[in-house]
Amino acid sequence: MKLFVDGIGLCGPGLADWVQGAPILAGSAMYHPAPVTLVPSELLPPAERRRMTETVKLALAVGSEAVARSERQAEALPSVFTSSGGDGATITDILEILASEERGVSPTRFHNSVHNAPSGYWSIATHSRESSTSLCAHDFSFAAGLLEAASLATSETKPVLLVAYDLPYPAALHAARPIQSIFGTALLLSPARESRSLATLTLSLDREAAETTMPDPALEALRIGNPAARALPVLAALAGGAPRRVTLALMAGNRLTLEVAP
Repeated sequence: MKLFVDGIGLCGPGLADWVQGAPILAGSAMYHPAPVTLVPSELLPPAERRRMTETVKLALAVGSEAVARSERQAEALPSVFTSSGGDGATITDILEILASEERGVSPTRFHNSVHNAPSGYWSIATHSRESSTSLCAHDFSFAAGLLEAASLATSETKPVLLVAYDLPYPAALHAARPIQSIFGTALLLSPARESRSLATLTLSLDREAAETTMPDPALEALRIGNPAARALPVLAALAGGAPRRVTLALMAGNRLTLEVAP
């Protein structure tokens, strides 16, 4: 499959957005990890804004950045949201309530706990009635989401927004499933080259190629420590502006190989 990247969103420690992060990923600026500050999306009405969790803030931030850079209309875009575990903080809150004497879970807390909550907030924020898929595939969630979004863009011959995100869990869940940092990214994928297209991605499957890693030890630690950050080699290739091959691990020993070209 051949796709074109029309927009990119990025948020992680020391990678505030694509404009700030691209020179770092291209190797022309030093990487300095820094705390991530997430703010509610201005696209939502105040009542919905108050209900946003950190997971939703992250997903909407990177999705909005990718769409803004593509200059497309968000309401016209089908979307794929992918996360290895969803909102661990909300799940922890619910489990603690259920373990208490009161055992009353609020409707808002419940609807924030479902895996497609960020997709739902996105649809409200952008007034989109297009299809949206929310998936998870453990550490392979970014690669699985990219494959799903590419397949959808190719089969429907229309641009598709991919949003990938993962946040650290509270201590109780962190002990079983450690995620070390906040990271989110978004790609606006188009089946046809436009004047705004930033790069070409050619996707194929194999079982032999080695997974691509990051040469910078701190960025490699970020890649390993957050499932959504498995996107970093793809983002680095996009930032580099030169042809490059990237291989991502998929389920059951499969590999997703991307030829990235300007």
